[in-house]
Amino acid sequence: MLATTYRRPYRVSARHVPDPVIEHPFDAIVRVLRSCICGSDLHLYHGLVPDTRVGSIFGHEFVGEVVDVGSGVRNLKVGDRVLVPFNIFCGTCYFCQRELYSNCHNVNPEATAVGGIYGYSHTTGGYDGGQAEYVRVPFADIGPTMIPPDIHIEDAVLLTDVVPTGYQAAEMGDIRENDTVVVFGAGPIGLLAARSAWLMGAGRVIVVDHVDYRLDFARRFAHCETVDFRSVGDMAIHIKKMTDGLGADVCIDAVGCEASGSVMQRVTGVTMKLQAGAATVLHWAINSVRKGGNVSIVGVYGPTFNAVPIGNAINKGLTLRMNQASVKRHLPRLIEHIQAGRLNPREIITHRVPLEEVSDAHEMFSGKKDQCIKTVLIPPGVDVAASTTAAPITTP
Repeated sequence: MLATTYRRPYRVSARHVPDPVIEHPFDAIVRVLRSCICGSDLHLYHGLVPDTRVGSIFGHEFVGEVVDVGSGVRNLKVGDRVLVPFNIFCGTCYFCQRELYSNCHNVNPEATAVGGIYGYSHTTGGYDGGQAEYVRVPFADIGPTMIPPDIHIEDAVLLTDVVPTGYQAAEMGDIRENDTVVVFGAGPIGLLAARSAWLMGAGRVIVVDHVDYRLDFARRFAHCETVDFRSVGDMAIHIKKMTDGLGADVCIDAVGCEASGSVMQRVTGVTMKLQAGAATVLHWAINSVRKGGNVSIVGVYGPTFNAVPIGNAINKGLTLRMNQASVKRHLPRLIEHIQAGRLNPREIITHRVPLEEVSDAHEMFSGKKDQCIKTVLIPPGVDVAASTTAAPITTP
């Protein structure tokens, strides 16, 4: 099959690799109909995630059709169309029982804080990802969700990560009615966090970025105010001036380890790798939120040290919440929002690219070229016009 394989930093390519096979009675094999390039994939692409091995197959956002199931699978059958959360989880451990699916205790042999993730290095279990024609799905009775017949397939693929992550970012902010919410980052996660903030009762939403076309997109899609941080001297002072001197009620970090905006943080966290990423946005969020406010973190950082102003957080009495999104927990509510017309996630898709051209697609997304916001990959033989779960799919 054709799959996106990692070669070295800033180099991926579409190569033919062996097809996946059933390895466990509870596995399924899914033929991929859509997959995405995620902003988190860029951390892999840039060589910032430890133990990303040559030949690894990228991709943790995908939907598809079941083509084979193991002998123990009871809830899926061949022909079912499913969206597959980026989390791999067992469904029975202490954490899964509390719907902390991203922290599953049984799926990551590296025994790190996070559970399993498709296509995201051996630090998250070494599972092959979905930027491919086929993918092996472990715990197939637990993770995959049937795509409702009235959900567009491109909305479905965004439900595997970006929509639940943005939604959980807003949820962890514990937004109250009329709160002022500042979202750092106008990428797909930040955009969905901003839209979700309105759903949770925010009275004002501000998105911070420095790329003109992303700021323009944020104003249209998220109906928010924007701040270009290139024009700001001190972010905390600027946000306080916008909020009667108090600071925002909620700040959301939707950027993570490759944040721009501070030369020192960039050098120590990205170039020299002395930190687990550039903590610029963590500083901005902690210092810009009001006393007693909430900071929500969904941006990806490495598993090691970061220089964070924890003293300021303590003295201000802040609540900090963070995690990888537990996708499955949010799906019923998010599907309802889409069916009711309150969310139309596929509006953020700007590019649809054949899987064969994935190398160029990563370069475009990484370089913020051609006004790219979100890229969907189309495997060979899949009809790009197939829009709903009932639509026919052509085969080679």
